[in-house]
Amino acid sequence: MTFNYSKLQKILERSVDNKKVFGTTFALKKDDSIWEGAAGNFSIGQPFFIASTTKLFTSAIIFKLLIEGKLDLDDSVRKHLSEKNLSGLHLYKGKDYSNSITIKHLLSHTSGLPDYFQDKDSEGKSLESQLTSGKDQSWTFEQTLEWSKNLSPHFIPGTKGKAHYSDTNFQLLGAIISNVTNNSFAENCEKYIFDPLFLRNTYVYSDDYDGKPKNFYFKQRELPIPKAMSSFGPDGGIVSTTSDLLFFIEAFFNGKIFPKNIISQIQVWNNIFFPMKAGIGIHQFKLPWIFNPFGTVPSFIGHSGLSGALAYYCPKNNLYVVGTVNQVAYPDTSFRTMIKIISA
Repeated sequence: MTFNYSKLQKILERSVDNKKVFGTTFALKKDDSIWEGAAGNFSIGQPFFIASTTKLFTSAIIFKLLIEGKLDLDDSVRKHLSEKNLSGLHLYKGKDYSNSITIKHLLSHTSGLPDYFQDKDSEGKSLESQLTSGKDQSWTFEQTLEWSKNLSPHFIPGTKGKAHYSDTNFQLLGAIISNVTNNSFAENCEKYIFDPLFLRNTYVYSDDYDGKPKNFYFKQRELPIPKAMSSFGPDGGIVSTTSDLLFFIEAFFNGKIFPKNIISQIQVWNNIFFPMKAGIGIHQFKLPWIFNPFGTVPSFIGHSGLSGALAYYCPKNNLYVVGTVNQVAYPDTSFRTMIKIISA
């Protein structure tokens, strides 16, 4: 098949209203056909923060270490993290469940741990609200644990049918990766993903003075938060381009990073936030029948981020789609754009 390039480009151009979306870029691949477009203040090849789509990279490294026999998904986190890190991390109704958390719980957001980024403290404040108000700041892994210890867990690890999205889970996974390999998260990304796949424009953001990625927008203003982006690491700190991200998402689901049979094993779904479900290291985007009565929008698996960045695969149509609207206040705009693109 071939894509209608002009029609797809017009969809991007119409999505830029300079109120919610100031710039966007998307790419598609189906079979041997590839399309890439950009509009507004984005150009093709522009690096951007992929936010929580980073979690796919973290998951891929965990699956790679699983195949190498360096860890198991059922490992307790206490096997790979210090008592100092874990003590008091998951205090639920007076009992400490920290040592009951497994790697699988972290990947699937079934640990019950609070989210150091979005959950609110006793004063009703969150790190997210501080950053979106323009208060850029940096932090360490140890600080994310301290913040998490001052928040309330949501349920006992592994409670059936329960999931709570938590960036803390992926901070812990990043630390596990580093402890197992004796290398940093960034070094593991280079070894297992960036270098083997020749992703030359993809990297873990670490330099506050690096101005290559576009600043986010929050509503109608730019949101430069380089200190924060240097701190997210395994839960949201990767920079990429649509072409690199398209190549990565195909490799993720086609067995180029880890054996393809793992994909069927990680599709164990729990409701997490509408219309998303959490699997083991991946998410499912599936519109319910009431919003999709004729089934014209198929289900996708992959991940997305608060910035409106996304990377998804549609097994039914063998279709890959990646992109961003680069808008923190209205990330759902990215899914609306994706639906228009795939419908075209």
